[in-house]
Amino acid sequence: MATDANPSAFSILKQPMVRRWVLSRLTAGIAVTGLRATVLWQVYDLTRSPALLGLLGLLSFLPAPIAALSGGLAADAYDRRRIVLGAQLIELACAAALALLNSLTSFPLALLYAVFVLNGVALAFEAPSRAAMLSRLVDKDQLARAVTVMSTGQALAFVSGPALAGLLLGYSGVRAACLMSLGLLLVSFALVLRVREVFPSNKRSSVGLAALKEGLSYVLKNRVVLAALSIDLFAVLFGGATAMLPVYAKDVLHVGAKGYGVLAACLDVGALLTSVFLIFMPPVRSVGRAIMLSVLAYGGATIAFGLSRNFALSLFFYFIIGVADQVSVVGRSTLVQLSTPDELRGRVSSVNMVFIIASNQLSIAESGFVAALTSPTFSVVSGGVMVFVVVFAVALLVPAFWGHRSGTTVVVPAAKA
Repeated sequence: MATDANPSAFSILKQPMVRRWVLSRLTAGIAVTGLRATVLWQVYDLTRSPALLGLLGLLSFLPAPIAALSGGLAADAYDRRRIVLGAQLIELACAAALALLNSLTSFPLALLYAVFVLNGVALAFEAPSRAAMLSRLVDKDQLARAVTVMSTGQALAFVSGPALAGLLLGYSGVRAACLMSLGLLLVSFALVLRVREVFPSNKRSSVGLAALKEGLSYVLKNRVVLAALSIDLFAVLFGGATAMLPVYAKDVLHVGAKGYGVLAACLDVGALLTSVFLIFMPPVRSVGRAIMLSVLAYGGATIAFGLSRNFALSLFFYFIIGVADQVSVVGRSTLVQLSTPDELRGRVSSVNMVFIIASNQLSIAESGFVAALTSPTFSVVSGGVMVFVVVFAVALLVPAFWGHRSGTTVVVPAAKA
């Protein structure tokens, strides 16, 4: 397919399949992040226990790596669109179950945990196909821009989901927030039904340990890709403050459910504006340097957020966290997508997803448990300090990462038979 010499920022959205895929990810993203914010709020509202928030994150993490790796194998062996549709059926059932539970006068907290964990498993299994499908909708010359546009849609979803959930929690209650997610997931499902591959591939991998090993080997031998995944894993693991947002909103900043929704969305407002800015700017060439500097900014803003006792300042620092995080996300996603052959993209995306799941879910556990043992402030601030340690460790262990430039060919040694 021919491409324009100077494509406009959102030119790829003129392609119907890409447009439907981006819109499906946008609506599903709003639903998922809204549901996640709702459950975090509800658990803390019912228990007032940071430790139980940490337990929720830990339980969500335990099955997720297996689900993601299995999803990666499936993505390279079967129809990626059908995998997404199957996973979304489970997500729809989970959203409906949460809405039903909150229609009852009371229910065991364990049911809330079980539905949240099952929903996380479905998302983890779906994620490799969701990411790898993009290369079947655009040609290689457009892939980097498509990744950035998808990141913009994701950032917009992450802004809207927690904000809408917070508003509905404040004005209409938990059930209304769950019904919002259910409705948006139905829209996403309908859009995915109308997507067809533009660049289908006849290459299909087997499903087994050998195929899984091939994907893992590719990542482990590519030190630059491994460094990009690792710096994100440990930075978010230690520096992520998501689990502490309900605690800060209720007990530190005293802004309630509505303030919680605004605070949760603030990070993603920064991510969204940054992603739009990156679309209109020339591509960043020194991608390794950009990732490392953005992660340092992420750590510094996390420390400042943890120390702040002013709501306006807290919003500003959380906004900066979102800005820094999005630079890292776009850089990492582009690096991984451009350096991976399509027949391996599902499995490599699954390894990437394992890192993301580990950072997001274990961050909730780490923050909750540290806060329970010390204080919410110590949990957030110490996590920001650890981000600096992570960046310097990567700089020492993989010095080539700092100088890595976009488009650089990474030589991966051939795997032994």
